[in-house]
Amino acid sequence: MTSTPSILDIGMTQRIPLQNLTTEAAVEYHSPSDNDSRHQPASNKPPNSKPSKLGHIYVREIGGFFQRIRRYSNWLLMALYFGLPWINWGDRPLVWFDLAAQEFHIFAATFYPQDFILLTWILVLCAFGLFLITVAAGRVWCGYSCPQSVWTLLFIWFEHRLEGPRHRRIRRDNASRTFDTLWRKTAKHAAWLLIALATGIAFVGYFTPIRALVVDFVSLNAHPWALFWIGFFTVFTYLNAGWLRHQVCLHMCPYSRFQSAMFDANTLIVSYDAARGEPRRNHHQKAAKASSVGDCIDCELCVQVCPTGIDIRDGLQYECIGCAACIDACDSVMARLNKPLGLVRYTTERALEGKGSRFWRPQLIAYAVALLSMVALLVGFLNTRVPIDVDIARDRQALFEGTESGRIVNYYNVTLRNQDTDPHRYVLTASGLPGLRLQGMEAIDVEANETRRLRVALSADESVLTHPSHPIELRFTSLEEPSVTRASETRFLGPSSK
Repeated sequence: MTSTPSILDIGMTQRIPLQNLTTEAAVEYHSPSDNDSRHQPASNKPPNSKPSKLGHIYVREIGGFFQRIRRYSNWLLMALYFGLPWINWGDRPLVWFDLAAQEFHIFAATFYPQDFILLTWILVLCAFGLFLITVAAGRVWCGYSCPQSVWTLLFIWFEHRLEGPRHRRIRRDNASRTFDTLWRKTAKHAAWLLIALATGIAFVGYFTPIRALVVDFVSLNAHPWALFWIGFFTVFTYLNAGWLRHQVCLHMCPYSRFQSAMFDANTLIVSYDAARGEPRRNHHQKAAKASSVGDCIDCELCVQVCPTGIDIRDGLQYECIGCAACIDACDSVMARLNKPLGLVRYTTERALEGKGSRFWRPQLIAYAVALLSMVALLVGFLNTRVPIDVDIARDRQALFEGTESGRIVNYYNVTLRNQDTDPHRYVLTASGLPGLRLQGMEAIDVEANETRRLRVALSADESVLTHPSHPIELRFTSLEEPSVTRASETRFLGPSSK
């Protein structure tokens, strides 16, 4: 009997090469035109045969330790996604990306377009965090936190409740259409569309206050752009989570393609212990006649529960999202057979070879140091960020004006933004030239997150202007908190020196 290729047979040293085994040997495909719903054992099929068409994968529901963790994490992430737009911070939403006002409110902080460098920094930080997780634990992000997996799992949950378990769905799809089948499918797609619609409304709710948005949407008074984006994300969610599902992970997501470059022999991955499981025996074979075979009974349960339809016994494949459904399925079988758990488990290549695994290694340490450094810099920047922004532009109507008293006057258009959650009274000072004076400028009151536009006049004695242009500095300082201060440089123009 020829054993199925396993991770032990690959002979890896530095990198684990991923296999593309999306074949008939890896998954049971069905379409309504199939006449035979029986499935032959994967070990009896050609390992490299390609299916003529890619059909629907009927995922079997499974419980277990890892699936409980997965469901709890999914419910938590969904609660955050749907709940955050409804939570207010004072008189505004807790998270609100106000594009019209060019203000981005995240908890107590308000950011502006000039703060987009922070967004770039956060995206780089997230990328390094993903690299760190991948090197340490493989694709656990995909299985437990990726929005595609989270919404697909929710859609499959409704599919199980409305259409029944896997074998019933296969039987209904292979049989002629009946009223029972039609109402179940109609109810399923209606539930999917409602979830997708709620997803679209929640997404737009991060850009428009959701309470007003829901009222306007129900009364058909919503802005056309709001309706467009709600419709777009409704269709997007419905197609991705309801129809495409695993195709997004296999063919659209770039992460599945380059993640193998970050794997090494110490990366924690979902693996089948071929040394213990092979050679396989038929699950109807009695234990007395199976003393010379492995623990795997070739029940195919690990294949039936896989959301991407692979057979983990064929070795590590790029389609594996690390959700551990096959682990829980196999453990349930081993428990019934009074066999040790862990025939399929989270482990490393070195552990499968009987060697010790190392968690901390140079690649992981490098990612960890880089990530911690970036987090420290980001926290330091946010803590030292002054909640005031000043933009100064010279008045273009006149370069300067002369007065009868022999002084030269320059005009400036100033945009002052109070980025704090408290109101401030600012005082303006000017420096850079002897006798530089502000004309008629008193203390400026600016409310929390308010933007004030001012026209500032500065004058200097013509005798001190030795050049046509002099650098000066304008500084705004809060009277309540002197540490809240911002200076901006500009030029003071005058007549050419004689």
